Amino acid sequence: MRHSLAGRAESQLQARLLAELRDEGPQSKAQLADSLQVSRTTVGAEVVRLGELGLAIEAGPAASRGGRRSTLVDLSPEIRFAGIAIGATGLSVGVTDGRLTTLAVRHRDCDIKQGPEQVLALALETTREVMAEVGVTLLSGAGVGVPGPVDFHRGVSVSPPIMPGWDGYPVRDAVSRDLGCPVVLDNDVNVLAIGEQHAGVAKAAKDFLFVKIGTGIGCGIVVDGDLYRGVDGCAGDIGHIRVDDFGPTCACGNTGCLEAFAGGAALARDATAAARSGRSDVLAAMLAERSELSAADVGLAVSQGDPVAVQLIRDSGRRVGQVLASLVSFFNPGLIVIGGGVTAIGHSLLAEIRGVTYRRSLPLATGNLPIVLSELGSEGGVVGAARMVSGAIYSSDPSRAV
Repeated sequence: MRHSLAGRAESQLQARLLAELRDEGPQSKAQLADSLQVSRTTVGAEVVRLGELGLAIEAGPAASRGGRRSTLVDLSPEIRFAGIAIGATGLSVGVTDGRLTTLAVRHRDCDIKQGPEQVLALALETTREVMAEVGVTLLSGAGVGVPGPVDFHRGVSVSPPIMPGWDGYPVRDAVSRDLGCPVVLDNDVNVLAIGEQHAGVAKAAKDFLFVKIGTGIGCGIVVDGDLYRGVDGCAGDIGHIRVDDFGPTCACGNTGCLEAFAGGAALARDATAAARSGRSDVLAAMLAERSELSAADVGLAVSQGDPVAVQLIRDSGRRVGQVLASLVSFFNPGLIVIGGGVTAIGHSLLAEIRGVTYRRSLPLATGNLPIVLSELGSEGGVVGAARMVSGAIYSSDPSRAV
């Protein structure tokens, strides 16, 4: 079994060196010296120290650039991170190497309303299964995403609307104690945004929004390459922007929230009402088979040409587009990525969101604004969570996760 617990960077230069190796791959000491704008001697000394910390290795001679050959430097092959992405109705766990290549992933169904003890027990059990699959006994770190507001610095959930029993629960410390490694905790949409930045369609974007439409709705905000959490960690909570003075009661207790109109739970609620009232024979037949409907069933009904389901998707997309148009006017992003479980419905939802956003925003703000679907799926959360904890391990500041 592979042992992979390592130390943490001790200086900003070490942090920059590790991030360079993570993001750009193995490099010679000469290349690292050029990239970091320090001397080759300084790089050599730092590589020696990072080797003692179990974070980097000398990997043989580099290709000749003329004169004396430099030494190739790489991240330690012992580094292993876990990414734990917990959603409202399921969780995904993966183990990566130091460069965040996913080695194995497992998905499990769960209900966030079961409470932190039961859900985290399942997450930790799944983590140990994945660790055993890839032959790891100790982790260098683990990142965790949960579907609600998080105090990033304290590592706790704070008054999460769809997570009863989680308020103030020490998620980070509980997971760290069980796995025996450093852990970072963040909101699931922030984790997805970082995953998209690292391995998805936002790799080349400096300023973008990641909009998750699942059971709830949230937005990850990346500004000049860095995740923006806000003063208290709740930036991007767009699901609770009021879009109507009246309407269904939201999980947060208010009425008229975007999430109460357009989230996955809202789509399932409206589809069920349409089935029971006899407005949709297709949805009624599905309800008779399943006893309850989901947002995925609405997408299936759309594929069968059901006009009621098509209208539900259009209404949902229109509401989301209205809010995004306001965000575009305020933030002027270079890219909007749409992800989350509801996006499995596909291009009918995306087309409506695009149409409303473009129509309601200034031409200058949308002339070069792609609005695209994420291609990472649930693995985006795993990669994003691993990326976050790598940022903490590869940094001299334990609170920093990039």
